[in-house]
Amino acid sequence: MVQIEHLEKTYQLKGKELHAVNDVSLTIGDGEIYGIIGYSGAGKSTLVRCLNFLEIPDHGSITIGDFGKISSENGKLSLTKDGKTSPLSEKKLRELRSSIGMIFQHFNLLDRSTVFENIAYPLKYRGISKAEIEKRVDELLDMVGLTDKKYVYPSQLSGGQKQRVAIARALSNSPKILLSDEATSALDPDATESILRLLKELKAKLGITIILITHEMAVIKSIADKVAVMERGKVVEVGDVYEVFAHPKQPITQKFVQSSSSLGNITKLIENDEVAAVDTPEKKLIKLTFTRESVDNALISQVSRKFNVDLNIVLANIDIITEDALGNIIVTIQGPADSVREAIDYIHSRGVETEVITHA
Repeated sequence: MVQIEHLEKTYQLKGKELHAVNDVSLTIGDGEIYGIIGYSGAGKSTLVRCLNFLEIPDHGSITIGDFGKISSENGKLSLTKDGKTSPLSEKKLRELRSSIGMIFQHFNLLDRSTVFENIAYPLKYRGISKAEIEKRVDELLDMVGLTDKKYVYPSQLSGGQKQRVAIARALSNSPKILLSDEATSALDPDATESILRLLKELKAKLGITIILITHEMAVIKSIADKVAVMERGKVVEVGDVYEVFAHPKQPITQKFVQSSSSLGNITKLIENDEVAAVDTPEKKLIKLTFTRESVDNALISQVSRKFNVDLNIVLANIDIITEDALGNIIVTIQGPADSVREAIDYIHSRGVETEVITHA
C-alpha cells in the first residue's frame, strides 16, 4: 500500500510561490492501477516524482509498503519503521528508489546501446553476474513481447516498441511499484492500446501496483481501478473509476468525462440551435444515465407506450469502463404535463438517473 499524507511541494518562481502539490492525501492499494489525471500544470507529474523522491517534498509523508513511513519537514527526510524514527540515509533512499520503477513519455533510452544493453543497465550496478543479467533480460524481453529485438538499437524500433523496452528496463529490479508519467502521450492510438493492455497484463501477472499519470480520461477508463483528479496542485475528486465516470462531481471532472465521450457534443448542438434546451411542463430535454445496475434496453419503448409520451433520442453514448457498461442517452420527452412528470418519475424508479438539461 502507498499512503500519501498532507504532501506539499512549493517552488519559487519570479518571487512568487507556486504550490505544485498542495496538501495531497491519497491511499493506493496493493496491486491497483491508480490513475492521477489533470491538465498541464495541475501538479500530477510533480506528485509522482515526489513518490520516488526525484523531487523532495517540502512537507508531508509517504508510507510505502513494508519500507516504512518517509516524512519530510522543510525538505529534510526521516524514516519511521517499527516505532523508530531516524534520518533517511542515502543508502536507504537508493534502496527505496530501486523498489520503484518509472516510465516516461519520451522513453529515455540510450540511443547508442542495444535493447539488451538498455534493459541490463540498472542490473550492472547490483553485483549480478553476466549470466544472471542475461537470464533476467531474456525474461523481461519475453514479458514485454520483444524477444526478437534483443540486439537492435532504439532507432530501429517503433514508438510502442521503445516504450516496451522502457517498461522492461523499469521492471529489471523487480519493483513493487511502477510509476507511469504520460507514458502513452507520444504514441499513436494503436500503440497506446497495446501499451495499456501490456500494463494490465503485468499487473495481473506480477501483482505490481501501477500509478498512472495522464491528461487523457480515455486512458483512465481503459485500465485504471481508481482515479484522483488534480487541479492547481490539489486533489479535487477521488474514487472508483466507474463511479467517477457515472457521477462526476467537480466541474473539471465533468469536463474530463465529457471529453472522452460523444456527450460533449450536446453543448455544441444547443449552442448552434440544432437542439433546444427546453424545460416546460409538456416538453423537456433530459439526460438519462444507465449504470451497470440499471441497464434495461426496453425502457425507452416501455415508457413511451405506458405514459403515452413521445421520446426522441438526440444523442447516445456507451462507454466500457473496466469491463462494465455505462450508458448515457439524451432524449426529448413530450406529452401532457402529468404524463411527462409521471414518465420521468418512472424512469428514475427503475434506477436510471435523470437530469433535465436547461442550458448548454
